Amino acid sequence: MNIQQLEYIVAVDNHRHFVHAAEHCNVTQPTLSMMIRKLEDELSVKIFDRTKQPIVPTGIGRQIIDQAKTVLREAGRLHEIAKHFNGDISGELRIGIIPTIAPYLLPHFVQPFIKAYPDIRLHISEMITERIISDLKVGNLDVGIVASISEDQALQEMPLYKERFYAYVSKDTGLFNKQYILPTDIEPNELWLLEEGHCFRTQIQKLCELSRNSEFGSSFNYRSGSIETLMRMVDRNGGITILPEMAVNELTADRKQFIRSFRYPEPAREVCLVVNREQVKTRLIEALKTGILEFMPKEVEVQEPI
Repeated sequence: MNIQQLEYIVAVDNHRHFVHAAEHCNVTQPTLSMMIRKLEDELSVKIFDRTKQPIVPTGIGRQIIDQAKTVLREAGRLHEIAKHFNGDISGELRIGIIPTIAPYLLPHFVQPFIKAYPDIRLHISEMITERIISDLKVGNLDVGIVASISEDQALQEMPLYKERFYAYVSKDTGLFNKQYILPTDIEPNELWLLEEGHCFRTQIQKLCELSRNSEFGSSFNYRSGSIETLMRMVDRNGGITILPEMAVNELTADRKQFIRSFRYPEPAREVCLVVNREQVKTRLIEALKTGILEFMPKEVEVQEPI
C-alpha cells in the first residue's frame, strides 16, 4: 500500500469513472486500474462495484476511501509543516468563487497577488455556492469565496468584507423619485432576479419577503445568471433589480443616477473565504486573504487581515 494508490481510489470515488480518474491523476487508465486491483488484493476486499455505471464504492470500499482521505490530508500536513518552518509560500491554490462576486472582486487583486506571490499558482473557477461547498468537502477545491453560508460543521468561514445592497431602478418606477427605499416598497412584478441556484437570488427573496412561488410577471419569465444582464433589462424594459455594493462601484456616472439606497439599516451581505476545516494549505490561504484585503476598494467595509 502506498500514497499513490490512495490517491487513485479517491480520484475514482470523485469522478466515478476510471478513465476520468486516470486523466485527473495524469496516468493511463490501465496503470490506475492495476494499482487499485493490487490494493484490493492486498486488503482482500473489493473497493469498487464495477458492475454499476457510474462506478460506486462497495460498503467496505466507502470506509476505506474515507480513511484514505484522512491519510492523504495528514500526509499533506507534513509538507505544510515543512513549508511553514522554511518560510516557503508556494504551491497550487484551487479557488471557487460565486458569479455575483467574481467580476467585481477578481480584477482588483489577481494581478497584484500574482506579482506579490509568484510561486502560488491560482486556479479559479466560477460556480454556485452549492457546488463550492460540495467540492470543498471532497477536496476538489482548497478555498471558496462566497457570501456567508450556513453553520456547516465541516467548513470554516473567514470574513473578508461586507457590502451593502442597492436598488437599480428605471425612470418608469415610483422608486426613481425616492431618495431612500424600503424592501416593502419593491413590487415583485417589477423585480428582475437571478436564476434559481444563485445565493444572491435567495438573499433578495428574503430581503423582499418573496415566496419561492411568487409570480414575477404573468406573461414573461426570464432567468439570468448575470447581474449586468439584469441591469440591461431594467434599462430597456423598466423595473428594478438589486445590486451588491462592489457592482455599484463599477458603474459609470450615467448609470449611477438609477441607483437608490435602502433606508437604514441597509441590507448587506458578508463575503468570506470558506475552507474545509481539515485543509492543509493554511499559509497559502492566509496569503490569499491578506492579498484580497490589501487591494479592496476603500469604500468597502473590510475585516482585519489574519
